[in-house]
Amino acid sequence: MPANPKYLTTSKWQRFAKISAAILGGYLVSVLFHLALAAWLDRATVLITASYTLFLLWAALMILGFLAKNGWKLWGLYLIIILICGVAIYIGQSLYPLTT
Repeated sequence: MPANPKYLTTSKWQRFAKISAAILGGYLVSVLFHLALAAWLDRATVLITASYTLFLLWAALMILGFLAKNGWKLWGLYLIIILICGVAIYIGQSLYPLTT
């Protein structure tokens, strides 16, 4: 059964924003979230479990990406989360450097 056309996105830019945010943005958020955890917690444990939890988080963010009404707002939210994770990684690496 095909989808009802009134629920589909008509703008090609919105469609591009949703698809790119779901695939690329969701992946970047997932990876940077796990790297931020690794900067603050035990690195080996986080990176081993990241092989499973990263895929689950990425899949959940992809689903949420396609449920969003506006792809550009979703990109904005993902960029804010990426910035927060980047700052957390920087502070974590400053406080707990890899080489001691």
